[in-house]
Amino acid sequence: MSAVPDASNPVSGYLHPAYANALSEYGRPVYLPQCRGWVLERRIPGCDAVDAMGCYPLFMCQDWSSLHLDLETINRQWVTLVLVADPFGHYSADYLKACFPDVMIPFKQHYVIDLRQSPHDFVIDHHKRNARKALQKVTVEVCPDPLALLDEWVSLYDVLIRRHQIRGITAFSRQSFARQMQVPGLVVFRASVEGATVGMLLWYVMGNVGYYHLGAYNEMGYDLRASFALFWHAITYFAEIGVKWLNLGAGAGVHGTTDDGLSRFKRGWSNGTRLAYLCGRVLDRKKYQEIISRRGGLSQVSYFPLYRYGEF
Repeated sequence: MSAVPDASNPVSGYLHPAYANALSEYGRPVYLPQCRGWVLERRIPGCDAVDAMGCYPLFMCQDWSSLHLDLETINRQWVTLVLVADPFGHYSADYLKACFPDVMIPFKQHYVIDLRQSPHDFVIDHHKRNARKALQKVTVEVCPDPLALLDEWVSLYDVLIRRHQIRGITAFSRQSFARQMQVPGLVVFRASVEGATVGMLLWYVMGNVGYYHLGAYNEMGYDLRASFALFWHAITYFAEIGVKWLNLGAGAGVHGTTDDGLSRFKRGWSNGTRLAYLCGRVLDRKKYQEIISRRGGLSQVSYFPLYRYGEF
């Protein structure tokens, strides 16, 4: 599978229908024909109604300037729509506010890398030192056939699920991962010791931007700090093949604080940030109020949509 999408078929990664289909266990993939993006339609628990959410982790589309046209045509279909806008999307904050008048707020700062600068100049010494030490013990390679490593990846990810008690959409099933492994634009890096896998990273490349998707390690991988070897190799690899930007994502948790361990780790590799906005729109206000009143006790809660408070 090619690391960089064919120029004649630029749709890849989170933009590709195969990625939306990989998340079909969590909602019915729905194509937005004007902006050319994908969302997931979900049944609302406890009532005969549906809403929609952007695909995890970011909503992307090919024509942001036409998103409002899709929102106008789906007004009778869903109770609400909520999504996190791609920080590299071609939109203005004012446009997002017009599209999402109910909720349009800063959500998380994503750590990004401008690859026009050498990683030797911006990666912090702590990370470079750990990468050098790890690379003395582990071998890192780009995997030409990601699907062949499905079982190994699922085994690594099970370790992550147990360590961090992951629930919800990010506790991906084996079937979801099998589909994710076949999405065009996927790049997989594998760290091994004497042929045995100890860690892997999954990235999606869309145009000139590479998005860090997921990473997982076994206990040996954690002990050997394989993550440092993998990230160093990935950054240098993408720079060599001509990718211009990398999005490492944000820190852990819903609120995206900047002092958690994951934030510190990502910040050490990056040379900039970009803001991701949480966007929400009530499309059927009468039904929305009806569902909220049925739930009760939500007047002091800051969450959108309110009736899904506590689901994660």
